[in-house]
Amino acid sequence: MALETAPLDRDVPVEPPSKTAVQAVWLGIHTVLALGVWALTMVVATLMHPDLNPPVLAIVPLVMAFLFPFLTGLVFNSIKPSEAATLVWMLGLIWFMLVGLIVLNLPTGPSACYHCGATQKLWLTFLDFNTDSNLLQGQGRFLGLWPAVALIGYGMGARFGLRGKNLALLPY
Repeated sequence: MALETAPLDRDVPVEPPSKTAVQAVWLGIHTVLALGVWALTMVVATLMHPDLNPPVLAIVPLVMAFLFPFLTGLVFNSIKPSEAATLVWMLGLIWFMLVGLIVLNLPTGPSACYHCGATQKLWLTFLDFNTDSNLLQGQGRFLGLWPAVALIGYGMGARFGLRGKNLALLPY
């Protein structure tokens, strides 16, 4: 009786990863890139020590959080087209909804949006440039709004970067 040997790993054909797996990896790469550009923007803005009035101060980072990831998505997707890059905006929307849910579950108190309803909690935490709800220690825009806007901006820029390109010819 002859002993049969097990096939070696080099003898087994390796199938390439599926298109969905490749798109998931690229979605992660684009998400990290968008958040990295946003973080770099916030670091540079902080190092510049802006001395602006509070309403203007809240608008400037919001615009920067959208504009720089938008331009990054536009340039990056023009150079290396990827349909997965255009889906990053959904992660921004999911992030904003999750942080908004956390804000809605936070208790109110004398120093934290006392007697606020749900709409007031969300408005004061994320969108009011003059006052804050203090529900996230004044960091609602930094933790919830600006990263979400950066992801949405990157996805929009990536979509503009794909203009004129045939999506059927993209490898992933």
